[in-house]
Amino acid sequence: MFSKEFNMKQVLTFLFLGFIGTLFSQQVDYNIKKGYVSEGYDVVSYFLNKKPIKGNKKYQATFEGAAFQFSSAKNVALFKVNPKKYIPQYGGYCAYAVAVKKTKMDIDAEAYEIRDGKLYLFYNSWLSNKLTDWKKGDTKKLQVQGDENWQELKHKKQ
Repeated sequence: MFSKEFNMKQVLTFLFLGFIGTLFSQQVDYNIKKGYVSEGYDVVSYFLNKKPIKGNKKYQATFEGAAFQFSSAKNVALFKVNPKKYIPQYGGYCAYAVAVKKTKMDIDAEAYEIRDGKLYLFYNSWLSNKLTDWKKGDTKKLQVQGDENWQELKHKKQ
């Protein structure tokens, strides 16, 4: 009787640990290369101020294991009410790279677009501006392709 009970506890422990492992392995891979999503820029500011404002370490929040920085207590509060409204698409990786190349690419947090109420971030350097490429292309098609590609990419660590 003891060994059956012991074996049952082992099985339940194994199942529990397997569930927890699956749960954590399914987290979205957010672009936090500089420690925060959107390179530490306040994701709420893109919507309220119509421009990105650098966040302050004094105002932080975490969502799905990813750290976000904000420019004010008001913006932290707004984020906490509805984080999905403000989180950049594709985990904060370059929207163009996700859509066209099916890959994750770093961004320049000041290269962005709000389209259909969603925040898209882009890679930008003196050689290549992916926001310009995004706008020159069939943006609706790029959004659909990006959404499809992200389903496959979002759980893979870069």
